Amino acid sequence: MAVGLAFTSEGGGQNYNGKMTPFVVLSCIVAATGGLISGYDLGISGGVTSMEPFLKKFFPEVYKNMREDTNVSNYCKFNSQLLTTFTSSSFIAGLIASLFASKVTRALGRKASILVGGVAFLAGSALGGAAFNVYMLILGRVLLGVGIGFSNQSVPLYLSEMAPPKHRGAFNIGFQVCTAIGVLGANLLNYGTQKIKGGWGWRISLSMAAAPASILTLGALILPDTPNSIIQRSNGHEKAKKMLQRDFLLTD
Repeated sequence: MAVGLAFTSEGGGQNYNGKMTPFVVLSCIVAATGGLISGYDLGISGGVTSMEPFLKKFFPEVYKNMREDTNVSNYCKFNSQLLTTFTSSSFIAGLIASLFASKVTRALGRKASILVGGVAFLAGSALGGAAFNVYMLILGRVLLGVGIGFSNQSVPLYLSEMAPPKHRGAFNIGFQVCTAIGVLGANLLNYGTQKIKGGWGWRISLSMAAAPASILTLGALILPDTPNSIIQRSNGHEKAKKMLQRDFLLTD
């Protein structure tokens, strides 16, 4: 790990206890916002698929069956493969994307992988909010999944490598906290948008995914890569050493 363990070219290792600096704190906070997109995606889809205007526009058969059988809960969507595809597409895409994300993270750095995740999620939110057919919805969900796959793979690694050893667990918990905040925010938003007259509240719910995605994307542009990644990709020991001395206040 960059702050807790610096590797030498001979394969040995030496422990370094980096200090808690404003630079470290800010970098970790910005990176931890990657949890927001995961939480938002988890919280938003269930609420949207329970909105009647959304079902009426994209899944009319489900809406028809739900209206005809009043004894069935609104949360029961009957047997709709298309609706199931919409819901599950982001999870499948995230699983596949995570396999490629690890290679990108190693080859291009943690920062690059976080940026890809933010941009993909941003594109997915735009497609979802502007969708006029179910295929746009599913494509948007796929892009959301790609974003989640990249961010979930790179953000915890980034936090582990940037945080001082004594505080590494606390900073990694920040990712989970942001995930919970994302879930809460998505559910509160769904609660409000389902009451909007005109039946377009679901568009707000889907397009507002751009908010956490923008935070992550803009944050990734200003985040530095970790010293560990610099050494891993380019064997740049001197560059990593200068970064450790400047930003982590290491003297040896």
